[in-house]
Amino acid sequence: MSNQNLELTYKEVDSILYPVFELLQQSGPIGMYGRMRRKYLIDHKPVLLNQLVVTGRLFEHLAQINREATELLDRLIAQMKKAEGVTEELKGRDQMAWVGRMNNIKARAEEIVLAEIVYYDAYD
Repeated sequence: MSNQNLELTYKEVDSILYPVFELLQQSGPIGMYGRMRRKYLIDHKPVLLNQLVVTGRLFEHLAQINREATELLDRLIAQMKKAEGVTEELKGRDQMAWVGRMNNIKARAEEIVLAEIVYYDAYD
């Protein structure tokens, strides 16, 4: 992450300057993956977390992570279902086999999403 010149405004109270912060609107739901990303930042990347908070981009970042993770998960599940022949016909014929295979597909897809998006750090 590049260092950016922050332009802050200050308010003087009793000859002391205090920075004035504005609350920004959230740019979408944070969701499960956004919360997981936030926890990762707290535990492993506190400097990056602080930079996102100070620049007012934390919620935007978390919402973007959630959107990207959800889109990738849906795409991976669809691709894996097609590649492995998990169809509605299988669901009607052998429901338990379909559930088992879908659970396996979802677990593998979610593992990829976590590694590629939630716990990935492009700033390293």
